[in-house]
Amino acid sequence: MNLDLALVLALLALAISMFVIGRPRMDAVALLVLVAMPFTGVVTMSEALAGFADPTIVLIAALFVIGEGLVRTGVARRLGDWLDTKAGSSENRLVILLMAAVGGLGSLMSSTAVVAIFIPVVLRISSNRRMSPGRLMMPLSVAALISGMLTLVATAPNLVVSAELVRQGMAGFGFFSFTPFGLPVLGLGILYMLVARRWLGATAGNPATAGARPDLRQWIERYGLADRELRVRIEPGSPLDGKRIDELPLQAAGVNLLAVERITGLRTEVLRPVASTVLRPGDVLLADIQVPVRDVDGLWRSLQLEPRPLSETGNYFIDRSQEIGMVEVIVPPESKLVGQTVRQANVPLDYNLSVIGLRHGSRVVAADLLEERIKVGDTLLLVGFWPDIRTLQSDPNDVVVLNMPAELEEVLPAARRAPQALAVLALVVVLMVSGLLPNVQAALIGCLLMGALRCVDFNSAYRSISWKTLVLIVGMLPFSLALERTGGIDLAAHALVEVMGDASPRLLLTALFVITAGLGLFISNTATAVLMAPVALAIARDTAVSPYPFAMGVALAASTAFVTPISSPVNTLVVGPGQYSFGDFVKVGLPFSIVVALVSVLLIPILLPF
Repeated sequence: MNLDLALVLALLALAISMFVIGRPRMDAVALLVLVAMPFTGVVTMSEALAGFADPTIVLIAALFVIGEGLVRTGVARRLGDWLDTKAGSSENRLVILLMAAVGGLGSLMSSTAVVAIFIPVVLRISSNRRMSPGRLMMPLSVAALISGMLTLVATAPNLVVSAELVRQGMAGFGFFSFTPFGLPVLGLGILYMLVARRWLGATAGNPATAGARPDLRQWIERYGLADRELRVRIEPGSPLDGKRIDELPLQAAGVNLLAVERITGLRTEVLRPVASTVLRPGDVLLADIQVPVRDVDGLWRSLQLEPRPLSETGNYFIDRSQEIGMVEVIVPPESKLVGQTVRQANVPLDYNLSVIGLRHGSRVVAADLLEERIKVGDTLLLVGFWPDIRTLQSDPNDVVVLNMPAELEEVLPAARRAPQALAVLALVVVLMVSGLLPNVQAALIGCLLMGALRCVDFNSAYRSISWKTLVLIVGMLPFSLALERTGGIDLAAHALVEVMGDASPRLLLTALFVITAGLGLFISNTATAVLMAPVALAIARDTAVSPYPFAMGVALAASTAFVTPISSPVNTLVVGPGQYSFGDFVKVGLPFSIVVALVSVLLIPILLPF
């Protein structure tokens, strides 16, 4: 061993030690390595910084942005709501659907981003079902890790290993090269978690409870709104055709017009009912009826309005919570609303919001709401569009905001652009799979289209990138070059071959898999791939066999990060929401890691012969 190699190995050992103890944070360790490596004399500062220009780094950053587009448009959230509905009352069916969905979505974008998307979805499902989030968070993290075994772009280690193949003059892995290995593992993972999640019952968190904020459903029940929602469609020949909203006799009849649905092209727009809005045949009006419905039946008939069902769930306020919200406000002494009736208050009230509920103290006014007079200290329930509610929150005048609903946190910035986000994702996948363009170029095109179609903006795009992950990869890349120049990689490969003696390539693959997975217990799976990919290719070169089985072994082993909460950001993200201990990961992850190792070592030589 020469002095240069000794210095590099000492620096590597120091970095691993800091990773293990968790001080300082991982990206800080990577920056320390980046600064310290040139002092060894093995690499220059320019070479140490070259990782920032690596196509793999740019590709990973671009995938984070594409993932953000799916978050902002609600694609993943709608998927989660669909899962809850389709699972019915069966928890087993829910686990199966959840893991399949996470695996599928995670195969097309960063697994870390997928977990970040699905954590609030799982919390909402757990709250609705009054079950412990810990029974779903572990299946979520396991499925996200397995998703890294399904496609090339699913996780950073795959890209790192493929990039190392290219760097050494070989063809990299294709988009679906990992799929034949990942699908069986995903199937086994689902079966395993149906049993293993039960081991978490005693240690995982308490059943989810509703947050401090009320939600729309609670307000609908408290104020008795469920029977007051109505949707009607303007028929051809209706007297409303061509009329402005301020010309309608609805207010006098005790009808609050809340929104107008209008079909535009292939989508339905929800319009704010401002005075100048001109109605058309086919428009659907959403209204709150503040008098007995029988009192307005004649009005609907005279205006040729056809009643329409609220929704499949029978509650339109909740189903349209992306556009329409509510807010509870309290009336201060100086408010001009004091002494007015609710009917009068709905005329001068600013911010385009309507009063649909009133409480005197704890007593909810149910009958003759329109003629009830507003007093100091009364609580009003207002309904309207979210931008107007936010304006009220930031600039109170005649009322003071008392409660904002939980749904406010779930309002999507670009909810109407989900079709565009899905189209962009499909285009990127097609370009990557077909090989028409390099992966990084396809991903950058996807980023630009996400921005052009307003699925993301610059601020959200920059916020979505996990700079910690990128810095970690860039900081560890110089080790690969330094170990190669000092002979460290060849030394490690020769040592493994000598220890294994005349062992078959399959046994060498097994040893490499175990070492890679073992190293991943203490440092991030991305850093593990950076270190072990060159060793794998060196072993293949020494034994004169194909490098692809060994490269695949390293990639799959790097994703076998089930055993500790620090093995992958995926695990770290679910620790808090699932209220897991270190032992929970060992108890669930270790047996499954052994299963994954056995399956991988059996399949790799069959599908990628030596």
